[in-house]
Amino acid sequence: MTEQLSTTERPSSTSEGIVGRDEPKKMTREDWRVKKELEEQRKLGNAPAEVDEEGKDINPHIPQYISSVPWYIDPSNRPTLKHQRGQEERSVPYSSIGEWYKRGVEKAVTTKFRKGACENCGATTHKKKDCLERPRKVGARFTASRIAPDEHSQVLLILDYEGKRDRWNGYDPEDHQRIVDEYATLDLAKRTLKAQKLRDELVSGKLEGEKGSEDEDEDKYADDIDMPGQNFDSKRRITVRNLRIREDTAKYLRNLDPNSAYYDPKTRVMRENPYSNTGMNPDEVGYAGDNLARYTGSTITMAQTQLFAWEAYERGSEVHLQADPTKLEILHLSFKDKKENLKEQQRDSILEKYGGQEHLDAPPRELLLAQTEDYVEYSRHGAVLKGLVKAVVRSKYEEDVIINNHMCIWGSYWKDGYWGFKCCHSMVKQSYCTGEAGITVSNTDCVPFEEDLTEPQEEEQPKTLLEMHRDNVTKEKKKKKKSKKNKKRGSDKSDSEEEEKKKEKLKKALEAEDKHRKHIDALMQIDERKRPYSSLQEVKAPNEEELEAFRMKRCRTDDPMASFPAT
Repeated sequence: MTEQLSTTERPSSTSEGIVGRDEPKKMTREDWRVKKELEEQRKLGNAPAEVDEEGKDINPHIPQYISSVPWYIDPSNRPTLKHQRGQEERSVPYSSIGEWYKRGVEKAVTTKFRKGACENCGATTHKKKDCLERPRKVGARFTASRIAPDEHSQVLLILDYEGKRDRWNGYDPEDHQRIVDEYATLDLAKRTLKAQKLRDELVSGKLEGEKGSEDEDEDKYADDIDMPGQNFDSKRRITVRNLRIREDTAKYLRNLDPNSAYYDPKTRVMRENPYSNTGMNPDEVGYAGDNLARYTGSTITMAQTQLFAWEAYERGSEVHLQADPTKLEILHLSFKDKKENLKEQQRDSILEKYGGQEHLDAPPRELLLAQTEDYVEYSRHGAVLKGLVKAVVRSKYEEDVIINNHMCIWGSYWKDGYWGFKCCHSMVKQSYCTGEAGITVSNTDCVPFEEDLTEPQEEEQPKTLLEMHRDNVTKEKKKKKKSKKNKKRGSDKSDSEEEEKKKEKLKKALEAEDKHRKHIDALMQIDERKRPYSSLQEVKAPNEEELEAFRMKRCRTDDPMASFPAT
């Protein structure tokens, strides 16, 4: 049995074995079991070991990942360890590390068309179908002119491991020097042309007149200047942003301590603050890590929405950020509206009860201290690049308004406690200007009336909610006192009758409340599955006597004297 298996594992040289290399036959479960049993017998020494193509035994204890032959070495998949032994060296010698393919064309140029050459350009190193030159109207075969030079006959280079990976192999230093010489020639030509133009302007006298207009039109060509770190093309309206401004300090050079923030050179990211171990304030440093700019914009809104989704799911709402974002957004907006309305109601109720609206109407802190810490960055033309523009403080009164032919504004003159116009010393606001004639008139004749004095007086300060409430209470008390004085003595009898009726109604309501409580207690003793439907619900609205009876019969657990017996 073992001999049969050992012979069947080796591929034969017949046509069936050759076909089996491309499409290996799939082993059945029985064949796989027999193969595993044979391997176990070989490891125990009960069966002979496998033999390779050279007649050498293969150790059965060698792991399969070592003994298996890669497909690119021997696709026949026969048992062998040849791929683990040292490979023979190549008989073909490798090219030296300095050799490379020749560039350009040969310098020798012929003037005659040669037989077998390209019919288009006349070179002998390629045919017409492989010619890379532009097709001529009349080829070089017929004109025998402008015959292209021949390309170099290249030999295939066989490079070794180092030669294939040498990035400077084939580099010609003369190419770089040729580029440097070309740019130097262009620079010299530009300087010569500029000097010639300046000399012509000095001779013609145009230079002195253009110096003044240069400063005036400085802002005209400001759009054509390239800002550091970007290149803006006004014709195509495209801004190309570089990785960083070259004048700025690189992230990894801000703190050379190896224990500082980690810098990833592949993605050029430094998430943490590099000055964290120096004790510096993050608000005072120029760069505080990429995470500082990452947690801005819509990131915070997204995190708040996700947090709301988790909290709503814990309370029983089936919402999910990825599954149903529209529903979640609507619920979040409604939740925020209700929350804001609740805050406003609480604020209004507190102000209505305790007052203090005048303290909330105080001017902002910037006006009180006349200073601010808001950072604003401006461009060279005064435009705001970063931050918000400082709001200009304006008065609620009209300023610089001149009326009735006056030369000065109202309030520019003051005398004896009265305001007036400085141009004519008039103390009447709606008067017309009289000029120098009005100044000569005595000021006693121009004292304003009481009606005119009412305008410059300060307006009364609005009352607080507490003061308004007190005024209303005092007015109500005064009305009640007047109504009591105007009532007749006969009305006391009617009041006593009404009180007796109220007491009777309250007594009946208390008895009905006792009956209702006993009925409820009896229903609570019954099983809820046998209890009548809607037996604990009330449809009729209670009146004042029933509400008072309910309050009197209500059991108050928070009353500290409820446990003591009534005396």
